[in-house]
Amino acid sequence: MTTTTSAPSGRSSTGLIPPHGGTLVDLIVPAEQREAVKAGVDRVLECSHRNACDVELLMVGGFSPLLGFMHQEDYEAVVKGNRTTSGLLFGLPIIFDTADATIQVGERLLLTYQGQELAVLTVESRWEPDKVKEAKGCYGTTSLEHPAVRMIATERGRYYLGGALQGLELPQRVFPCRTPAQVRADLPHGEDVVAFQCRNPIHRAHYELFTRALHATNVSEGGVVLVHPTCGPTQEDDIAGEVRFQTYERLAAEVANPRIRWAYLPYAMHMAGPREALQHMIIRKNYGCTHFIIGRDMAGCKSSLSGEDFYGPYDAQDFARDNAPELGMETVPSLNLVYTEEEGYVTAEHAEARGLHVKKLSGTQFRQMLRSGEEIPEWFAFRSVVEVLRHGV
Repeated sequence: MTTTTSAPSGRSSTGLIPPHGGTLVDLIVPAEQREAVKAGVDRVLECSHRNACDVELLMVGGFSPLLGFMHQEDYEAVVKGNRTTSGLLFGLPIIFDTADATIQVGERLLLTYQGQELAVLTVESRWEPDKVKEAKGCYGTTSLEHPAVRMIATERGRYYLGGALQGLELPQRVFPCRTPAQVRADLPHGEDVVAFQCRNPIHRAHYELFTRALHATNVSEGGVVLVHPTCGPTQEDDIAGEVRFQTYERLAAEVANPRIRWAYLPYAMHMAGPREALQHMIIRKNYGCTHFIIGRDMAGCKSSLSGEDFYGPYDAQDFARDNAPELGMETVPSLNLVYTEEEGYVTAEHAEARGLHVKKLSGTQFRQMLRSGEEIPEWFAFRSVVEVLRHGV
């Protein structure tokens, strides 16, 4: 896939970090040209939920500097070594899948989604991927116990397509997703922007984590945090994106903290550990973030048979830290916070050193308490968030 040329890292003339590859892509064609773009398409293809997320992020520049879905050469390069053929970092390949064996290179496809006409894809590359090699390269395993391996093996079509994209309209979602340009317009110029990625409702520990990140030694005094949860498809047992969205909205109104910015990301999780961490950093750079909070076992997952983790607890942290300088970004290690009876939230090391009494509540226990109507302790979850979850879980 053709991309724009790289630009040096550092702040641009706007006072914000330049996007990945140097140019923020916008693939949405002007309204008066849309009928002409749609004219003469060869066929119509309906997007899956995952396809629609990728199409949207391509259109708005979340995957800058890509101008469409990756060609086979870039796909294979990213699978093998998390870089395109031009050497540009990418955590995971961006492709469009189909089960239709009759689609040919040169065809123009109208991509639809739930009654909307999203974009026109000009097929410039078509191939049958080696999904075993993709699984091993991207996820480090070929086990169907890994959710993304299972996804590419059982959900994705047999063929992959690459080619230029012309955007027509963005998917209509319950959670409105501001574009990178819109998010950037609301960021303070010349200040650091710390990204907080999550795929679950925000609890007290999360809030403590990302607000304390603003006081990290490598974050500017006037920096802000962008709470940027993914609201697309994720693991089967995760809370639905529509419900998560409502918890964020309620919490944003409740805390009303001017140093916290809130936006939503139409991204489908792969649970790819280190590769996913890199992908998230690249996307957040395009949204204007200079720093990225990364915790233990970020975007990790376990085998449902053995219970074993697919990645080591620090694999994602180490991989993101090693690649951050090339992106012109910095990582902010996630503090290991615990709640104590004596001092509230402190680091686990502090609690252990002083012999403080740590209180714990697992995610499983929390969900059971929600369903049974039990009182949720306020040290664990915001009351406003609990109210939303009780109706949505």
